[in-house]
Amino acid sequence: MIELISVVIPVLNEAHQLSKILHILKHASDVEIIVVDGGSYDQTREIAAAAGVTVIQSEIGRAHQMNAGAAQATGDILLFLHADTQLPRGFDTTVRHTLSQPNVIAGAFRLSIDASSWKLRLIEWGVNARSRHLQMPYGDQAIFLKATTFRALGGFPILPIMEDFELVRQLKQRGRIAIAPTAVITSGRRWQTLGVVKTTLINQLVILTYFLGVSPDRIAHWYRSGMKRIRK
Repeated sequence: MIELISVVIPVLNEAHQLSKILHILKHASDVEIIVVDGGSYDQTREIAAAAGVTVIQSEIGRAHQMNAGAAQATGDILLFLHADTQLPRGFDTTVRHTLSQPNVIAGAFRLSIDASSWKLRLIEWGVNARSRHLQMPYGDQAIFLKATTFRALGGFPILPIMEDFELVRQLKQRGRIAIAPTAVITSGRRWQTLGVVKTTLINQLVILTYFLGVSPDRIAHWYRSGMKRIRK
């Protein structure tokens, strides 16, 4: 029997991205799609409903939204997809094959950034090398795992930031995290808005302060305040 994959997509004002993402998903077999809205005020919910997927409302915040989607899911496999990230065609076969490998507890895809810049090619190389050698993919690489594993861990920790990082750290203690040979395509909007160097420095500073034991609430406050100042 083919295992059902539940794709959980947390969204907030993603009307301009969602149609393209859902179009790819419709070509997959035995896939359930759950869009979890955190309070959009654009056409996000209407677009999702028109596409015929399940739409639910949740408290804002990726951890809350992804846990709410997982609670609604009926699939044997959970795949968490950011709203600005496209899965490759045939992802459903890739996910099932990856999780069938010995000692594999979870998986994710290689990363490709949808923008033309040699600097972003370096970012891709670094992300993919880290994921492959350290088994540390991040949320924009579409993390997937068995639903039973996710529930045994208690879901995503309720953190305002770094929830994907913490989940992956817990998974590494239980088995191998495999990186699929195909890549997701994530939007380059963050790097294009702030610049490659600034975005990379901010991301690394967030990880460093988290490792140093700074409160996730404080890190999230710094992150959002810093992003607002940079955008001005």
